Amino acid sequence: MTYSAPIDLRSDTVTKPDDRMRAAMAAAEVGDDVLDRDPTMRALEERAAALLGTAEALWVPSGTMGNIIALMIHLRRGDRFLAAKDSHVLQNELGAPAWLAGGMPTELPCELGPGRLAPETVRAAAGTPGPYYSLRTSLLCLENTHNAAGGAVVPIEEHTRLVATARQAGLRVHLDGARIWNASVALEVPPAALTVGADSVQACLSKGLGAPVGSVLGGSAELVAEARRVRKMLGGGIRQGGVLAAAGLLALERVGELAEDHANARLLADGLAELGWSVRRPQTNIVLAGAPDLELALRRLTGAGVLATPMAGQVRFVTHRDVDRAGIVEVLRRVEQEDVLRNQSRAS
Repeated sequence: MTYSAPIDLRSDTVTKPDDRMRAAMAAAEVGDDVLDRDPTMRALEERAAALLGTAEALWVPSGTMGNIIALMIHLRRGDRFLAAKDSHVLQNELGAPAWLAGGMPTELPCELGPGRLAPETVRAAAGTPGPYYSLRTSLLCLENTHNAAGGAVVPIEEHTRLVATARQAGLRVHLDGARIWNASVALEVPPAALTVGADSVQACLSKGLGAPVGSVLGGSAELVAEARRVRKMLGGGIRQGGVLAAAGLLALERVGELAEDHANARLLADGLAELGWSVRRPQTNIVLAGAPDLELALRRLTGAGVLATPMAGQVRFVTHRDVDRAGIVEVLRRVEQEDVLRNQSRAS
């Protein structure tokens, strides 16, 4: 593959369905999912549930909708929920957990490293039951991988301890696993190993796996039945959804290919470090790089034909299936040629 146009590393959501995926979508067997259940949608949901280790799963248009449905089910109005610093449910979902689910968010510090909570922190934040007029904490939201922490992975043993702590404190657990497939590949374990004990889990099909739209929400049969009702309430009822589900089924066959994105992220991080950037070595497919002037760096990158985004005060690059190793080499060539950091220092 040769690159002349801008190389888009803003997110792994920019991937486009390839010819094989488009053909699968065109050939999908469909039905009215609201009335009778679409057969291809049903097949996707069963496959996703098996991979995630949940009794059932529900297709939803987006990860944000999957998260808010789960919180609407888990929370009673006025309940407090806990989440790690800069979690997606806190920073990137337009306040929906408070607005739609009626939950009161509390941000917890990541004392074990970027995106990683300590059980002691959860235990202290959960507190103990007080008088009837005291604030009630009922839910812990986990995120794996943690987006704003640069795709940081929560290991199985840490997940297990956090879930056990939540249970001891009487909390339910929702796992925002938008990129749980990346965590699974990085740790070389099945996705289901990373969901143990969670009451619900959301996982995206349109991040890195190439599907044009869609996520899944997994949980018990009772939770998913209620989630289907809430999805309809939010306007997420689907008719001939098999056209989209066919893309999701093919996407789930590609989880192992995420290892290539991780390798390309390491290549990018190492190359940027050699060029003088302050970079933390990525665990998955997100590279966070520090720059003296963030806005200027992003403008310089755009001028060099490299598209990136700001994240947690740094430049975020996300590798994905539509940019191969040669594309990453070309990104580094363009960054070096533009000499982004040196131009910043001169400008300042």
